[in-house]
Amino acid sequence: MAPPVVEVAPVVEGKKVGRVKWVKHYSSSQSILIVGDGDLSFSRALATAFGSGDCIVATSLDSYSDLIGMYSQAESNVKELKRMGATVLHGVDVKNTKKHVDLKFTRFERIIFNLPHAGAHQVLVRRFFRNASHLLHPDGEIHVSHKTGERYNRWEIEELASEFSLVMFKSLVFRKEDYPGYNQKRGDGERCDQEFPLRNGCTFMFSLTPSVFSLVL
Repeated sequence: MAPPVVEVAPVVEGKKVGRVKWVKHYSSSQSILIVGDGDLSFSRALATAFGSGDCIVATSLDSYSDLIGMYSQAESNVKELKRMGATVLHGVDVKNTKKHVDLKFTRFERIIFNLPHAGAHQVLVRRFFRNASHLLHPDGEIHVSHKTGERYNRWEIEELASEFSLVMFKSLVFRKEDYPGYNQKRGDGERCDQEFPLRNGCTFMFSLTPSVFSLVL
């Protein structure tokens, strides 16, 4: 059974007024950037749980035409995200996000990269951290979820993050059922729209080191 959405009392944060809804580590009051989301079902799952996508920037590597050609639910996911007020961007490469015209002047409180599995390796993850560190709010967090085990442990994800003044402060089990509607996709080749086994998943959480934080402030 999926965990309930937790609501807290009305708050005022900048121009946001209303009830804050929490789903696991994410809330409707946070500015959230989601990259590498396959058919954008994770982004839709969060927006649905929040009852709004106003706080979400959902991105895909593929163009819109390629996206809907690859994934059977992508078109409906994009339409629903936009209906709920989310920003949806296409052609966003995690290796170059800091230069993207719609992102480079924004700082996010949460940056999420789930299951970078297909063809992923240390170079990809290192470039993601390099770019994400430039888009992170001073007290924000970068979350990378992926499988654990001998093959994936060789990525040495904590060491890669440290190259860009990021420190891992927590790791938690990643459970698909915590995000109803999320469907992890292979994202590569003829079977791109198929799900893949999700076992031993973990969410690794990173923040800027205190020294960098003080410089930003």
